[in-house]
Amino acid sequence: MATETIEETAVPTEISAADAIAAIAQGKERILHEVRKVIVGQNQVVEDVITTFFAGGHCLITGVPGLAKTLLISSLGRALDLRFRRVQFTPDLMPADITGTEVLEEDRTTGQRNMKFRPGPVFTNILLADEINRTPPKTQAALLEAMQEHQVTVSGNTYLLEEPFFVLATQNPIEQEGTYPLPEIQQDRFMFSLIIDYLPKNEELAVVNSTTSVSVSDVQKCIDGQTLMFYQDIVRQTPVAEPIIRYAVELTARSRPGEPGAPQFIKDYVSWGASIRGSHYLILGAKARAVLNGRPYVTVKDVQSVAAAVLRHRIVTNFRAESEGINSEEIIRRLQETVQPPKSGL
Repeated sequence: MATETIEETAVPTEISAADAIAAIAQGKERILHEVRKVIVGQNQVVEDVITTFFAGGHCLITGVPGLAKTLLISSLGRALDLRFRRVQFTPDLMPADITGTEVLEEDRTTGQRNMKFRPGPVFTNILLADEINRTPPKTQAALLEAMQEHQVTVSGNTYLLEEPFFVLATQNPIEQEGTYPLPEIQQDRFMFSLIIDYLPKNEELAVVNSTTSVSVSDVQKCIDGQTLMFYQDIVRQTPVAEPIIRYAVELTARSRPGEPGAPQFIKDYVSWGASIRGSHYLILGAKARAVLNGRPYVTVKDVQSVAAAVLRHRIVTNFRAESEGINSEEIIRRLQETVQPPKSGL
């Protein structure tokens, strides 16, 4: 049955853009249907993670233990027919534990010894870096090349990763003793930064009922990796009106204290604003959001809908903001109130 589902959703390259966008919207609904078999609530987080997949980006998820972060990501991996590997990041984890290492092996027939590369867990489609802030910077940095270049270099040799490739990292906001906060340069590599919170009581009741029963829901495969990469190309080909691009760039630029025209609250509360990647991911995320909703065009609301996830980890507030209880999300809210959208009403 799973094989039939993949065959039905496989998209030929000759398909028109309009038909492809319709297929993407239908595919999204099928994925949501499968994920909902095991995940209760967290609608916005699920929507944002799916958007990340279709945009081809990486995602950082922050939440306390026990909120089904791992289950969500593994379930999406099964629905997308992608290989999934989970690595628990610990203080003693070394870079070779992520990327792989070369070992000396002897050929039993010839007796010759040669170095052979043993791939690490990064050689997968979806890598879940669990509690990434619990490992030292040296090991955190081992992911940089993989995230940006989709390759790893070991002993001077470069090895390409299998496509599609996604890194989804989690952080625990409590128990900060002995942790290594991600540097801004690495946080900037993540397209989205998401916050997962406790469920409302009625949804928590549904979780308890489902997890303490004997029935176990099986997540069926909806699309395969090749189809997903085709969909990613459709997302990138989606046109965006220049006024909307200017709006996204202005939203990002106004977050920088040194930028001419930056609002006074930015100068008062922000140490560093969003990088150029902020503008890039605002548009790419808006494209993915539009296509997933079955639209061949991007609106201002699409940009605004991804603004918090894109800019949350790219705006660094100062001590004054912390002392007054103002976080990056409040800064983003004020920015969207300050920066006027295009008058065209797109």
